[in-house]
Amino acid sequence: MTISESLVSSLETLATAPVLLIGCDYDGTLAPIVSDPAAAVPDREAMVALRALASLPQTNIAIISGRALKELSSLSEAPDEIHLIGSHGSEFDAGFVQSLDPAQSALRDRVLSELEIIAGEGDGFHIEHKPASVAFHFRNADERAAHTALDAIRRGPASLDGVHVKDGKMVVELCVFETNKGIALETMRRRAGASAVLFLGDDVTDEDAFRTLTGPDVGVKVGEGESVAPHRIQDPHEVSRVLARLAELREAWLAGSKATRIEEHSMLSDFRTIALVTPSARIAWLCLPRIDSPALFAELLGGPSAGHFSILDANGAEPIGQQYDNDSLILETKWPTFRATEYLDCSGGRARQRAGRSDLVRVIEGTGRVRIEFAPRLDFGRAHTRLAIREDGLEIEDTHDPIVLRAPGVQWELVEEGVHQTAVAEVELEPDMPLILELRFGAGSLRPSVLPESVRRRQTHDLLADWANRLMLPSVCPDLVRRSALTIKGLTYGPTGAISAAATTSLPEHVGGVRNWDYRYCWLRDAAMGATSLVSLGSASEALHLLDWILAVLEETPSPERLHPLYTVTGHHLAPEGEISQLSGYRGSRPVRVGNAAAGQVQLDVFGPIVELVHKLVEVGAPLSSEHWRLVEAMVTAVHNRWSEPDHGIWEIRKPRRHHVHSKVMCWATIDRAIDIASAFLDRDREDWRALRDEIAADVLEHGFKESVGAFTAAYEGEDLDAAVLEIGLRGLLPPGDERFVRTVEAIERELRHGPAVYRYRADDGLPGFEGGFNLCTAWLIQSYILVGRVGDANTLFNAYCELAGKTGLLSEEFGPVSKRALGNHPQVYSHLGLIDCAIALQRAQG
Repeated sequence: MTISESLVSSLETLATAPVLLIGCDYDGTLAPIVSDPAAAVPDREAMVALRALASLPQTNIAIISGRALKELSSLSEAPDEIHLIGSHGSEFDAGFVQSLDPAQSALRDRVLSELEIIAGEGDGFHIEHKPASVAFHFRNADERAAHTALDAIRRGPASLDGVHVKDGKMVVELCVFETNKGIALETMRRRAGASAVLFLGDDVTDEDAFRTLTGPDVGVKVGEGESVAPHRIQDPHEVSRVLARLAELREAWLAGSKATRIEEHSMLSDFRTIALVTPSARIAWLCLPRIDSPALFAELLGGPSAGHFSILDANGAEPIGQQYDNDSLILETKWPTFRATEYLDCSGGRARQRAGRSDLVRVIEGTGRVRIEFAPRLDFGRAHTRLAIREDGLEIEDTHDPIVLRAPGVQWELVEEGVHQTAVAEVELEPDMPLILELRFGAGSLRPSVLPESVRRRQTHDLLADWANRLMLPSVCPDLVRRSALTIKGLTYGPTGAISAAATTSLPEHVGGVRNWDYRYCWLRDAAMGATSLVSLGSASEALHLLDWILAVLEETPSPERLHPLYTVTGHHLAPEGEISQLSGYRGSRPVRVGNAAAGQVQLDVFGPIVELVHKLVEVGAPLSSEHWRLVEAMVTAVHNRWSEPDHGIWEIRKPRRHHVHSKVMCWATIDRAIDIASAFLDRDREDWRALRDEIAADVLEHGFKESVGAFTAAYEGEDLDAAVLEIGLRGLLPPGDERFVRTVEAIERELRHGPAVYRYRADDGLPGFEGGFNLCTAWLIQSYILVGRVGDANTLFNAYCELAGKTGLLSEEFGPVSKRALGNHPQVYSHLGLIDCAIALQRAQG
């Protein structure tokens, strides 16, 4: 039997699914049916194909078998990337195991006892004991004896209340709770966030899985027998051919994706907004007038139709390099015969930031013919965008704020693209005659600027270069540390001092899934931690400006414990979270969100980083005032009033609140640092605060450490791990040598580390899909290695961490250790402060 044309066609469609799940049975599908179940080894080519598929991004594999999980794992020798599900779905791999209550355990033992009696009355029977069921095999028994045994089973243990019967090929299985391969497949579909599923199976029990398939899903029956599956192949060898074909198609489709890798985007900043530029010099992201405003260019999240501003070689030559101009945010992209230099104009310093105007300047110099495509799309493309050709440039019509593109000498053609217009032009460059393009937001004039472009460029360069030159850089990886500091500086909103968590919204933590969030706001925690890292490098101005912003926010808050986790960069409450349905999302990852519902959560850890920042400023002798002391007192009051409550935690999980260990640790750190500040700033000893600090610490040590896990866990209520609990040692609640901290480091390393990536957690957070490793968690593990004396391991992991940065030195939120791609919003303050802190810690550790 060969693979039919209809099946090939279905596989071609399946290969393009944003997130694909492949499920298959084991016996009779991956492995041939044999008389000795213990000798059923999988078809070698089938496993090679499965491994190839498992290595591809957004491609999930699950083997769903009636065998016990332990036996399935031993026989299949499947790698960790392949999920194993045993006992028809009652046994999942790590994190999924379903436990039995005492009544179910007693019922299972009774079933086992009665089946053993029946098996003892004949020959050729085999009893298979599983955690939640017992299987009765009769493949090697004669037909008469098998019939008698099955009749006894159905009249006996199969008729007991609570027993569920599954008939398979020459086996009957009695389970003490209802489960089947269909339920297991649907569970995997939800967890993987799969947009399409392929399932292959040969057994009667596989029909439960086939019946769940809908829409783009594909079902393949292996061998003879009735089936609801629309496609049929012959045997495990044919299975290997189907899987190999799918792997080939899937790999080709993924390789052909036109989306620029997240980490390859570079950033421009004028301390009001951020532009992201691809390696081919396309402005793929720009929000105006602020970083958290609607996008004018959103190709990043919707492809070319969502708006871009591009410079191309008219003859098709590709760029040959891209880099920043020394220690600045001026970006240079080179082609074989010309180069483009671009920046967001910062000339005039603070005065320009306060003026509410942004100018994107792009200078093209060299020879040859260039093509320019100017495709703005107002409000993420939701508003019709019409252009008017004026002398020396273009005007975007019907806007609240004037927006023009000054381009003297350029002859534009307007192209209709649905409800929008795009302007295109080709220009023959002349030596020593730069072509200057200036996108002006907030000014409608197309007249030349008062200051020449060369002066504005120099002032923009010097503003950051002079600042960067004053930094006290560690000897460890100084260039990347400097670039990280520049990135945090660039994410600062100049008019208020707020620091955005990242430049973007909705870059996915799981490509093709729904884990897409808007990070263009100021999280109190993230901003304070980022500012603290800059203070460690010798720059305190950002911290003092941020504290002014926090004080202003606090003035508008009824009581300090009611601070929200995040605000807009202007210090206001966020609008309700919404979705931009017009955008398809980065590589099909939807929804694209604006706003963030986490603003309404309770996150009790936010007070700690604020006081930690003040503590750091005290250490370096920064000019603090009584206002800063009152801020510390307000944070202490907030902790005093609320530390014992459950909260949503640092990871903002959208489930009921829990007593998160990390939140309690940060409450402890709030009081601990406040005690030091009182002593250093006011020469006071607050005994009442010492009592509160000790009370919180005792609570954490009593309820946070689980001997059964050998580590501090995410929350008091469960046994799931969370990398954030490493802060118990990093913040000093426990000394580095404490056995409980050492064991926690080892547990995080063992369960949450995957190569250079460290996952935040692996527990079910209620959302489909599997996110990547969280870069800040990797930084925490590096620093924890140093604390426990594993400096060599810290250095090795830090080197791997540094390699995650893009070619221009930027880091996103996460890294996918399987896909080898950056994930999440970009660039991210967390990731860059983590790199800074690790480099400083390594320098200290290495003397």
